[in-house]
Amino acid sequence: MSKTNKKNNFTNSISGNNLEGDFTSSIDIDKQMYEEDIRGSIAHTKMLAKQKIITQNDKEKIISGLLAIKKEILNNTFEWKSGLEDIHMNVESRLYDHIGEIAGKLHTARSRNDQVATDVRMWTKKTCIQIISKIAELQSSFVKIAEKNIDTILPGYTHMQKGQPILLAHHFLAYYEMLKRDLNRFKQVHSSADVMILGSGALSGVNYPVDREWLAKELEFSNISNNSMDGVSDRDFIVEFINACSLVMTHLSRFSEEIIIWASEEFQFIKISDKFSTGSSMMPQKRNPDYAELIRGKTGSVFGSLVGMFTILKGLPLTYNRDLQEDKKHLFETASTTLECINIADGIINNTIINKDIMLSSAKNSFILATDIADYLVKKGIPFRESYVIISNLTKELVKKNIMISELTINDYKKCSEYFEEDILNLSLETAIQSRNSVGGTAKSIVEKALSKAKKEIKIATDHYEKN
Repeated sequence: MSKTNKKNNFTNSISGNNLEGDFTSSIDIDKQMYEEDIRGSIAHTKMLAKQKIITQNDKEKIISGLLAIKKEILNNTFEWKSGLEDIHMNVESRLYDHIGEIAGKLHTARSRNDQVATDVRMWTKKTCIQIISKIAELQSSFVKIAEKNIDTILPGYTHMQKGQPILLAHHFLAYYEMLKRDLNRFKQVHSSADVMILGSGALSGVNYPVDREWLAKELEFSNISNNSMDGVSDRDFIVEFINACSLVMTHLSRFSEEIIIWASEEFQFIKISDKFSTGSSMMPQKRNPDYAELIRGKTGSVFGSLVGMFTILKGLPLTYNRDLQEDKKHLFETASTTLECINIADGIINNTIINKDIMLSSAKNSFILATDIADYLVKKGIPFRESYVIISNLTKELVKKNIMISELTINDYKKCSEYFEEDILNLSLETAIQSRNSVGGTAKSIVEKALSKAKKEIKIATDHYEKN
């Protein structure tokens, strides 16, 4: 029988009619895993030869064919066929074209069930490293803009009401801390995905003398699965990945919300670069923060993928079920969206103009020193709750009279409490900030230490993954 006929028999055996092929096909999605699929097949082939399950000559021909297919894919000359359903069958079918019936030996001691589970884990590990790298870059951008604004003062808010004065550097480092947690989560996801499944077969293991430990080392997995049934059906690591992405997107969405508010005409704290804003189709005076708004909007799509994965998994009996084909749609779209949004957020940070004078003016024209005045009385021996009431009443009177705290005289203070002395007039935004020198506070000396620590943490956090 000719090589062509062999290939056609193979193709026909796994292809249905056009309707079935289109409905069951996942090739448009899972072809993203071509590199992992071919790498896994090459390792599997080497192991089969090592264990004398196939000959060395067969091994060389199979690997040569797989490398030729990889080259075709890279050169965009590979013809993807939806009738062949997925990446695995497309590659194997094309392998028949290259080497004939020997291609049929590739799938010895392997099922698509353990094959796809291994492919997805390799892809997830690779993508975790990419995201870790991008998060570290974003962290660096927050650190750099914080360093440039170590003396910039603005109001800190609770409930969107001015609360206490802070350094802008301290504000930006809050996002650094969020991203640090995100980065650590992706390290955990990488560890969860770092389990080699090949050798599990369809569900119950394989009846060939395979060397799973050798395969794990060859494919750079730290562990092998302990239970074949769990191995082929486990997608927890995908849920963990999308959950980690959901939290990154939550943090990016919070940042975007602040960018949108700060860039508004009412605030004018910042000016977003024209690279990351667009004009109105009708109102020529407007620049819209579309990129930040899209990050905020795309966050919902990522949340949807997380719910989608939970919904896919919640009713599945052991072991593999075709429902799991849908996992990659959620996985790949989430990864793509998250990486894109991290890059956009990084661009926004590095191209935004800070209106320092407006931030300072906003802090001055407010009552954000009220807490510090209350603390002054506490240090004079008045219980905090009593001092709180005194300053709360004072603030209400000032609001009625449209007078700022900075306009008060010592006589005004003494009318409120005899405990006030001349040194109360030394209170300012700067002294209030510097007084908050507890670890994690907004005092300049503390923020400078936090910046130094952050730089070291970024380097330590990424070194391991850069080496690997």
